[in-house]
Amino acid sequence: MRVAIVWGSSSGQTEEVARRLHERLGAFVERCVDVADIGADAILAFDVVLIGVSTWDVGQTQYDWADRIAEMEDADWSGTRVAFFGTGDSLTYDDTFVDAFRRVWERIEGRGAQLIGTFPAAGYRFVDSASLTADRTRFLGLPLDEENEAHLTDARLAAWTEQLEAEIAALR
Repeated sequence: MRVAIVWGSSSGQTEEVARRLHERLGAFVERCVDVADIGADAILAFDVVLIGVSTWDVGQTQYDWADRIAEMEDADWSGTRVAFFGTGDSLTYDDTFVDAFRRVWERIEGRGAQLIGTFPAAGYRFVDSASLTADRTRFLGLPLDEENEAHLTDARLAAWTEQLEAEIAALR
């Protein structure tokens, strides 16, 4: 099972989370790379792709993802599992918190991608998010708020990596 972490980061927060995630998952991960340095074809060579995308402005994806998303939406994602993680601001942008997950997911879901790694919404402070599941109890991935809730990051990251390890192991 080939696993990659592909992230984009403007402020360095999502990059740091990707690095910490890579440390936690260790041997599970074959490659940890900035999205600006890898094309969609290379991303699709992996069985599992952990997508690190932060939310900017009012629900927009981090800027490095723009070109890659256009490539990704034209690709065949059949058999590829994806999980999202990223940063957002749950207080200032409380009604678009981590909307970037949904913006990427909408582009690849219909192309055969399979979602893993949803994360409970309980315990987060926000008004709304496009990145909630249909029942609104889970996020499409792991949201982190390094601006307002950095003290919760380690525990959330630990819980998510444990969950991912189990989900990836079940795929083998």
